[in-house]
Order: sequence, then structure tokens, then C-alpha cells
Amino acid sequence: MDSKAITKIQALVLVSIIIAATAGGIATYYFLSGQEISSESIKIGVIGDLDMPHGKSGLEGALLAAEQINAEGGLLGRLLEVVAEDDDSSTPGGDPSKSVNALTKLITQDKVDFVIGMVAGEAVFSCQDLIAQHKKIYINVFAAIEQLTQRVEDDYDKYKYFFRYSPPNSSSVVLGLVDNLIYMRELTGFNKIAYLSDYYPAWDETKAVLDLLPENHGYELVYTGEFVPGTVDFTSYFAAAEAAGAEVLITLLAAESIPFIKEYYDRQSPMILWGYNMQAASVDFWELTEGKCEYTSAFLVPIVAGYPLTSKTLPTREALLNYWDGIAVQPASATFDALRFVLADALERAGTTETEAVIKALEETSIETSTSTKFEFTSSHDVLIRADSDQGFMFQWQADGALAPIYPRNAMETAGATYKFPDWPGPWDEIS
Repeated sequence: MDSKAITKIQALVLVSIIIAATAGGIATYYFLSGQEISSESIKIGVIGDLDMPHGKSGLEGALLAAEQINAEGGLLGRLLEVVAEDDDSSTPGGDPSKSVNALTKLITQDKVDFVIGMVAGEAVFSCQDLIAQHKKIYINVFAAIEQLTQRVEDDYDKYKYFFRYSPPNSSSVVLGLVDNLIYMRELTGFNKIAYLSDYYPAWDETKAVLDLLPENHGYELVYTGEFVPGTVDFTSYFAAAEAAGAEVLITLLAAESIPFIKEYYDRQSPMILWGYNMQAASVDFWELTEGKCEYTSAFLVPIVAGYPLTSKTLPTREALLNYWDGIAVQPASATFDALRFVLADALERAGTTETEAVIKALEETSIETSTSTKFEFTSSHDVLIRADSDQGFMFQWQADGALAPIYPRNAMETAGATYKFPDWPGPWDEIS
């Protein structure tokens, strides 16, 4: 479609044409706005496990970002086109070669200009090698593996095309977790800890740090447990942790958290829950658990909790929730921010889509997003972590589904929030 044809629909705010090709589960999305612009689009490739909630929502975040940008006239006088490929990278037993094949198609057949990647596990290393080969900029919004950006540091000329918008690397996550647990001990006085995880390889480094807490920080680690995918009865795990005298159960949950939370509440387990819970990123987690997540504390980004970290947090949250029913806001906000704010800002400052110029512009990024007050990249193209970073926020569900910020300290103090112990018997009864 040429620019003359586009001008004929200037009265329309936005026209969205969705073309879905059934072969290979491929979907191509075109967005047209009533602006005098070039007919040549800027193609944004999105790759991830689109059959999984985070993959679906991540794609939706990118689509919304493209739609908003196109409604404002596009970038550099060109519309955005989002092309998505499913790679099955989060599916148990998935074939890592599918990620490589999907990315290869995006680059060689779909001819995308930039890639936003939600590839999980070891497959992301192969994808990183592939983008280096094709000299294609790739913004990561899923894998926390530190070696990815270490490669940029060690061999800049080869791997400079890789950037991580989120999550923070594993070392940063670990440091934040340790500080968080020290704060938890100050807040509650509890020192006897346990942890329970599902079988998810990404937890390995976190568990290694938790195992060293007694030696490094004087905690009593009284129980550790791991359950297999599909577990719905957690009686034996709760019983073992309680028998060991645990005061705090640190959760490392990628799945099965809803039956786990319900059982904790119904059991009135005499431990507090504190940690990671990926399914809690759903804005309707309170309803999904029938309100039984009350007293549960988990790491969340402020956009999920409706906490106004930046001027863009609540508008982005509202836009995402209005855009698609049932959207998982946390992964959607990552792809949304990566395109709507970070890449768009870099392209505008570069004034071109030329790769080297955009790399330089990305390296000079300093911008407010919906999840960061001042987002910047490190010299290794990693997330620069700040004291007020949303990445380390912890919230507690309280009465009627309210989410209270309880970490970092300044967020809790600013909000005037308080930590609430369960209303059933437990070690908190001994706190004066």
C-alpha cells in the first residue's frame, strides 16, 4: 500500500489488519494509521513461546506498543509491523533448535529490522550467536542468565547486538534477594528459614545462594524441598517444613502456585510466605486464589500491583488491561516498554534504522519507562540496577486484595504501609 492509499483513510484513528498464517503457528500483524508516511514498514520481530501465558502476553505488549506508535504517525515516517514466531522454548521437553529456526525465519524470510526476544533457557545462547552472525539488534525481555551480557563485555564486536531490557541479570537478582531477606529478618525477627521450589532450572542459582545463607548471614536453613510439575497436593512439603521449625517459607514458584497458596491458607500453616511466584504476576491473582493469597508476599513489578512508580506506570497498566482481556501485565509490560519507550527513543535519536547508529543510541539510553524511573544500559548492555528499581519490589496481599509495598524500605515508608502477619496462630504470636 502506497502513501496515497493511506491518506484516503486519514479520518480513521487507526485501522488494524491481522493476517494469520496457519502453517507453523505464524502470525503477522500490520498496523496502518491515517498519516502521510512511507509505505515501507519497520519490521519488529517477536520470538517466544507463544503457547505459554508469558509468551502470549509478551506478544500482546508488543502489539499494543506498535499500535500506539502507529497511531502517533509511526517512527521516522514509517509504520511498525510486528511479526511473531513461536519457539516452544518454555515448553517442558522443548527442542532448543526450534528457537534457532524461528529466529532464522524472522531474520532471513520475514526480513525483520529488530527483534524482541522472549527465548528461555540455553536456547538463548544459540539465538545470541545467530544475531551476531546476521548483525541484527535483539532486545531480551526474558532470560536473566548473566553470561549473556558477559559475552558482550568479553567480545563486544561480536555480541554488541544483544541488549537486555529485563529481567535484571541473575547476580543482581541474587544480591537483591539477600538484601530483601536481611530486611525480612529485621522486620519480623524470624531467622529459621526454609525454601520450596518447583522443578525449574532457572532457580538453581537462587537455591545455591539460599544454601549459603547460614554460612554468610547466620540464618538457620531448616528445610529445603522441590516438587515436580503438575503437583497439586503439598501436604507433605508443608508438614516437613513445619516439623523442622521453619518460621519463613521462601517460595520459588514458576507454576502450580494457585493450589499451593490455597492449601497454605486453608491449612493455616504457621509460617510466613516470602519469595518468588510467577503466577502472581496476574492482576487477578486475588480472584484466582479466592482471596487466599492474603498475607502472601512476593516479588512483583509495580505495574502489576498498580503502584505508581513512574508517570508511565498506571497509564501503561490501564492500556494493557483495556487492550486484551486476561493479559498477564508483567511480561506484557516488558515487551511494551522495550518497544514503546526504549527502542522507539533510540530510533528517534539515531534518526535512522541503520544498525551501528541504533546500537550507539541504545547505549546512550536514559529514559523513564513504565517500570523504571530512569532506565539505562550498562557497558555490557545489561540492565543498570538502581536503588529505586522496580525490579526488586515486594508486595503483600492484604485485606480485600490490596497490595502493600513492603520492600524496598523507602517504598514501604512512603506508602505508609505495614506488614501483616496471618490471623491464625504462629511464631508471630511471640512478637511483642
